[in-house]
Amino acid sequence: MRYRAGDKRGFTLIELLIVVAIIGIIAAIAIPGFLRARIAGNEASAIGSMRAINTAQQGYAQLCNGFAVALTVLGTAGPGGAQAFLSPDISAAATILKSGYSVTMTTGAGAVVVAGGPCAGAAQTNFYAASVPLTTGSTGTRGFATNNSWTVFQDTSGAAPTEPFTVAGTVSAIQ
Repeated sequence: MRYRAGDKRGFTLIELLIVVAIIGIIAAIAIPGFLRARIAGNEASAIGSMRAINTAQQGYAQLCNGFAVALTVLGTAGPGGAQAFLSPDISAAATILKSGYSVTMTTGAGAVVVAGGPCAGAAQTNFYAASVPLTTGSTGTRGFATNNSWTVFQDTSGAAPTEPFTVAGTVSAIQ
């Protein structure tokens, strides 16, 4: 198309439609990649939460002669005003919603309550922590769990691995 000096004409409708079509094609190619990257980030955060709980439980067990019974207990200061065992973003409530995952901690299989330790509240001989996607497929595709074995297990079906952990079918160890 030839333009003359002083012409006030802009782009033609065909030119604008071509540009919009190109932008649409680029978006269609990029969006699935962005979704996969978000899911990978959410799953990495869930694994990090399981590892943080393991580390906090190790510290709690050394000072308190047993494992904490809830996430909120790990968020409190240790004996003598020591720093909290777990950061507030994971220990503010019994169930935490973080990065598209629901993180919980309960009594582990066969746990026995240990009373009389130096920490406020009772301790137990085992714990079980799990992290499952809020929406399987869009916020995450794997469920994660850990206990006092200090190993993080994954279930590729999106459910939390159950105790006792056995590596079979959709369940495997990642740490």
